Amino acid sequence: MPLTVGVEPISGYGARSLYLAALDELVRRYERTTMREALEEYEPPRGLFVVARDDGALAGGAGVRSIGHPDDALGEVKRLWVRPDLRRRGVATRLMTDLEGYARQAGFARLYLETGPRQPEAIALYRRESWVEVAAYPEGAVRHPSSLLFTKPL
Repeated sequence: MPLTVGVEPISGYGARSLYLAALDELVRRYERTTMREALEEYEPPRGLFVVARDDGALAGGAGVRSIGHPDDALGEVKRLWVRPDLRRRGVATRLMTDLEGYARQAGFARLYLETGPRQPEAIALYRRESWVEVAAYPEGAVRHPSSLLFTKPL
């Protein structure tokens, strides 16, 4: 599978499609009707969005947005999503590895993420990829009260 991963603008059709697919899956899994987020948070210099393509076709994506105090260079990974027919083929692992590299290049020093109990495959991925579970997010960062929190230094 000739998989490529690169940063794409969130305003582009590919990145936006993946972002919306991730939101759709979260709404279905958690039986919620709305999710609030500003897409501008995924635009440089405050963030970025990476897109995986399989032979040019959208395969998955994930974003990073700045959290906490700007001087701390902290980012939050959001909206990791892989097309269902490509799951369990290493796409999410590749996305996360490349996302970490792009985040490092963008000046982030540490990443955080949150996930919920209805995403066991995500929890397993993060643990397998050396993300460490933590009890709290940085001051000023918003999180869901029942989510599991992870961090990883870059």
